[in-house]
Amino acid sequence: MPPMSQDNQRIKTLLIDLDDTVYPASSGFWPVIRERMDKYLHEHMGFSKENIPELREFLYSKYGTTLRGLQAEYKVDTEDYLSFVHNVPIEDHLTAQPELYATLASYSQSKFIFTNADIKYAERVLRSLGIDELFKGIIDIHTTAPYCKPHLEAYRIALDFIGETEPETCLFIDDLPRNLHAAKSFGIEAILVGEEPVDGLPTIKQLNDLPQVFPPFTVL
Repeated sequence: MPPMSQDNQRIKTLLIDLDDTVYPASSGFWPVIRERMDKYLHEHMGFSKENIPELREFLYSKYGTTLRGLQAEYKVDTEDYLSFVHNVPIEDHLTAQPELYATLASYSQSKFIFTNADIKYAERVLRSLGIDELFKGIIDIHTTAPYCKPHLEAYRIALDFIGETEPETCLFIDDLPRNLHAAKSFGIEAILVGEEPVDGLPTIKQLNDLPQVFPPFTVL
């Protein structure tokens, strides 16, 4: 992949998604989380197993996440939901990644996680990967409430959180094109993590490949 065509020197902050971004989709970890979501919807909220896939697709498409949809259309205990869904043995799936640590450490920009998950879960993932100390903060589902990616209000809140008034000085890295296109419409630069390129988005297969499209440089 060729480097980004924009003037990279203006980028001061890296906003990085969590699931299927800081770790590759090939790890098989996200399906474990998805299974926990389905289990909660069935066992705690009474939805039939047959209807859950269609329900989750509807909520995801309309509200950005299953949780935001449940909050809008059903009565759900948010903390109970998050605790149940994220109650997984992360260390069984994710281990320390020294090469990823070195890659991220080569960037002098401030780094923040920007996720639709919650902070407790995000911290556990980052610790398992051994990269937690590289991030200045975590923008989570509570930070952006009542919004989430890809709502434009979520990006506005994220910029306020990091104290940035110029969106073009930020680079957002995510595995979902719709989140990235929303970021670009807000003025934030964007890079996709995925196997297949998407028109208009520089693409890398995994986060460790970031230098291929966005070489490190010193922020003055």
